Amino acid sequence: MIGLLASAATNPPPSDSTQQVIGYPTLFLLVVLGSLVPVVPTGALVSGAAVVAFHQAEPVALAVVFGVAAFAAFLGDVALYWLGLRGVHSRNASRLLRRLRRRVDESTLAGAQRRLDQHGAAVLVLSRLIPAGRLPVMVACLLAEMPMRRFVRGDVPACLAWAAAYQVIGILGGSLFPEPWQGVVLAVALTFAIAAAPAVLRRIRRGARLRSDP
Repeated sequence: MIGLLASAATNPPPSDSTQQVIGYPTLFLLVVLGSLVPVVPTGALVSGAAVVAFHQAEPVALAVVFGVAAFAAFLGDVALYWLGLRGVHSRNASRLLRRLRRRVDESTLAGAQRRLDQHGAAVLVLSRLIPAGRLPVMVACLLAEMPMRRFVRGDVPACLAWAAAYQVIGILGGSLFPEPWQGVVLAVALTFAIAAAPAVLRRIRRGARLRSDP
């Protein structure tokens, strides 16, 4: 996926259409997939696509990348939440819900549940912007049996904010270098660094606690 972005940025087609550079359908499908299966680096994909669109010098291309990314993320979230609700309402929790819970440690889930109690569906916006924050909050919403309508109201601004944040990273990366592939590399590196930051901070804190213990 990242190789596709780099290749497209290095060898742009004659047309100025971003759709021919990466393909809006490809962007849409990969972001939906990444929302359903949290192993696809969707943030890096959106940032890379924004770099390519920025170098096309067409504001419409950037707007379409933003719209496609936000809508795809929303559809993926809603589909995953709907599947999770089916598990909650079944006699035995579904395999999907059990898999989601296994991906979230208990302390993180407890924190997400506290924030959900305090802020309600508004916490979905922050969960989309914090690396690795989406799943804990979604599981907390599922365990609280938040109605789908309420989840949707919170998820719409969350997906818009997420798409905007990663597009800004792409625009910044694209504006710093004359060649699109350089901006793609920087944008992808930044998104991976942001994604890895929470795990690094947890290790630092754990090491500090161990050193402070007698």
